[in-house]
Amino acid sequence: PLRYPATCMFKSSVESEKYQYIIHGGKTPNNELSDKIYVMSVVCKNNKKVTFRCTEKDLVGDVPEARYGHSIDVVYSRGKSVGVLFGGRAYIPSAQRTTEKWNSVADCLPHIFLLDFEFGCSTAYMLPELQDGLSFHVSIARNDTIYILGGHSLANNVRPANLYRIRVDLPLGSPAVNCTVLPGGISVSSAILTQTNKDEFVIVGGYQLENQKRMVCNIISFEDNKIAIREMETPDWTPDIKHSKIWFGSNMG
Repeated sequence: PLRYPATCMFKSSVESEKYQYIIHGGKTPNNELSDKIYVMSVVCKNNKKVTFRCTEKDLVGDVPEARYGHSIDVVYSRGKSVGVLFGGRAYIPSAQRTTEKWNSVADCLPHIFLLDFEFGCSTAYMLPELQDGLSFHVSIARNDTIYILGGHSLANNVRPANLYRIRVDLPLGSPAVNCTVLPGGISVSSAILTQTNKDEFVIVGGYQLENQKRMVCNIISFEDNKIAIREMETPDWTPDIKHSKIWFGSNMG
């Protein structure tokens, strides 16, 4: 019964028509955090019924700790693929937990984890550009690159206008991971991201402050590997949406 899981679609190659879903982490209704990773695929599909198979995948190496509010994506480079996990929140270390702080969470370290789903290996990378652990950010994967926007830093209680570009190169030897800080980011957390066409995405909802919903929507477009973020015409929100305390992307728990 996982909640707040990170989910992504995984193809063996960019051209492949067969795909699987990778599900990682999550927070259960009992406030337990999971570090498990699952692979879900379609086994059978007919007019009336779709049958899924879900299997647990064991990881070795730098295994990401149990967390929620993180992201997981898949990148493709030189005919190979790898999962990229970033951010999230986890319980404070057991040595620091007291009765009063037993369920206290903290930002995860700002590590980038590369996950090899075929062999079940995980490797962590520390990049100097990533100084803060971020939760409930927005991530977009395109070919060998992931873009990370916004997010919430629990330690500072801020939603910085972040925009990071993380490139993953998969040569025959060790992978190479580099990060570039780009201008033009937006301050948002817990938003919904929807792809509207091959080179365009829309961000809806989320929060810009702890108690301030984000009523503005944004269009994210790509051209020649350049990212552009612009505001779109705001929908005519209903009074229920305007005054509700619950908002798209959950209520931050």
